[in-house]
Amino acid sequence: MKNKLNKFHQEIFSTIFLFKNGKAIEYLKENDSNQNPSKIQIEENIQKVTVGGQDEAILTIEGNVFAKGYDISFTSRKEFTNISSLIEDTNDRIIEDIISGYESIYLLTSNQNAYGISRNRYGQLGFDSKTLNKARKPILMMKNVSKIFSGNNSNHVFLLNSNQELFSCGDNFYGQLGLGKKITYIDKLTKIQNIPKGKIIDIQCGAALSIIFIHVELLNLMDLINMKILMNLLKSNHLYLKIMIFLDISVGNSHTLILTSNLKLIGFGDNGSGELGTGDKENQSIPIQIELPKLRFNENISNYHISCGTGNSFIYYSPLSFSNLEEDLIKLFRRKEFCDISFKTKNGEIIEAHKLILKYRLNQNQNEIEKLQEIISNKIN
Repeated sequence: MKNKLNKFHQEIFSTIFLFKNGKAIEYLKENDSNQNPSKIQIEENIQKVTVGGQDEAILTIEGNVFAKGYDISFTSRKEFTNISSLIEDTNDRIIEDIISGYESIYLLTSNQNAYGISRNRYGQLGFDSKTLNKARKPILMMKNVSKIFSGNNSNHVFLLNSNQELFSCGDNFYGQLGLGKKITYIDKLTKIQNIPKGKIIDIQCGAALSIIFIHVELLNLMDLINMKILMNLLKSNHLYLKIMIFLDISVGNSHTLILTSNLKLIGFGDNGSGELGTGDKENQSIPIQIELPKLRFNENISNYHISCGTGNSFIYYSPLSFSNLEEDLIKLFRRKEFCDISFKTKNGEIIEAHKLILKYRLNQNQNEIEKLQEIISNKIN
């Protein structure tokens, strides 16, 4: 009997990993030169796969990390290297987590130490970019780290220690490090001050912004006053701290959308292409509530999905389970390449659509878009 194959599909750069019994048996990616797929054999159980703008990395259950990219391998950019074995401290080579930035890969070891590898153009590895432009082996960034946050479109990083102290470094052209300094980049890990009391549960990083989510069990008057002051201080820094219960969040290239538990849509950031859905093209430097048509949420909603791309956004919600058509649409929209559409369904049929605008982006097939337009049009009319 043939073993069942599980496919993990990372849409970025046409990267496909095939898994068999928890092992990566084949790696496919189109090469720029000859269009022939490259392959990888990893005889260890896979725990996590990340794809950044320049690199790819695989974390195994055994704690090893295999990576490839522009500045990973000494011999070839197309070959995977066990980068965890390159850590100088032989007692610190068991990796618990990997995070991909746009040009860098970050490793968190079982000893709670944070390492960085690959490019350091913006100081995102925490070292002077003029003396260390790239690192071909992991370099120690900070000790006593509990979590690392970055994004595959980001050249900046956040490190959280066990005392809930937050540090950041890297690209800061838009002030996305939240340090109150609007300079091009900061190449030294710097502590972020005046964060309200509470547990940091998540940080989402885009190319030109960041958002921190904190859990606060009890707020007193002084906490609220501090929060107001902090929000005013951070308006120009593109880093926002917001206390809310949210159902879904997506960070695009330079804008963010959040759907809260009371079905309110919150957005902020770049709006030059109307991606916030506010009806205008005015950028929003602080989070605002975006008005939704009254008919959209008049039923019990069970499924949510928000996807922010570059200059576009997609919001999906349904009171019922996904139909085959809806599944196909979601797969297309998750590419984050073309869409400005939201729709509502009933009994598996699309009954309402808003802002039906499909944009031709990147290398998408025009016939595919026209076919999709026709399908949606037939369902609505």
